[in-house]
Amino acid sequence: MTTARLPLFPLNSVLFPGLVLPLNVFEERYRAMMRDLLKSGPDSGADSDEPRRFAVVAIRDGREVAPTGPGMPDQTAFPEKGPAAGFGPDPIQAFHQVGCIADAATIRERADGSFEVLATGTARVKLLSVDASGPYLTAELEELPEEPGEEAGALAEGVLRAFRAYQKRLAGARERSVTGSAELPDEPSVVSYLVAAAAVLDVPAKQRLLQAPDTATRLREELKLLRAETAVIRHLPSLPAVDLTRSPTSPN
Repeated sequence: MTTARLPLFPLNSVLFPGLVLPLNVFEERYRAMMRDLLKSGPDSGADSDEPRRFAVVAIRDGREVAPTGPGMPDQTAFPEKGPAAGFGPDPIQAFHQVGCIADAATIRERADGSFEVLATGTARVKLLSVDASGPYLTAELEELPEEPGEEAGALAEGVLRAFRAYQKRLAGARERSVTGSAELPDEPSVVSYLVAAAAVLDVPAKQRLLQAPDTATRLREELKLLRAETAVIRHLPSLPAVDLTRSPTSPN
């Protein structure tokens, strides 16, 4: 069992391995995290070429920014402070237990002290414990292997066909051209993560896909979801479209 302790970045969205995560970081606890991450890495000036890694987990109850934190509407109230602000007395209970390691390729500090971050998901992890004793949350994590499961290759082909049909319906509903004209991957696990990220699904549905026990199980679930969503779009042409390869920018 491979475990690691990493900074923890809770989000109101799900990150998948291989997918890009842009972040707009302005809360102090996450600024502190980025300042520490800047102290490592190939361009830090330190003798280290280690990746700047942190863990992303989805928040169960939808909270993401501490109440009345910077940028929130009510600037007169006293904001809740601290690394666990907004997550209750036992933060681990506020998070889904399976998340994803993110590797921050770019961390840029702005003049106002906030950060622009571009990271990529790398591997699934299970949340074992959460520590709130520092300036930001850290977590003990167990890396989860990605097992192929049975018939993953054939399932991936079916999912790609269903995904193209879904894209055409979605593009038609939005009166837009299909964004997936570029070649899609054929490696089953990559297909499963890309489709999970690109489909218009709520956080609980995406979380179920992230924590599927193997690739084949995830692909089977995606096949059912894509067929169902394609049928829905046929009758509800106002559904929103999403970008194929990027997750929404987080406003934390």
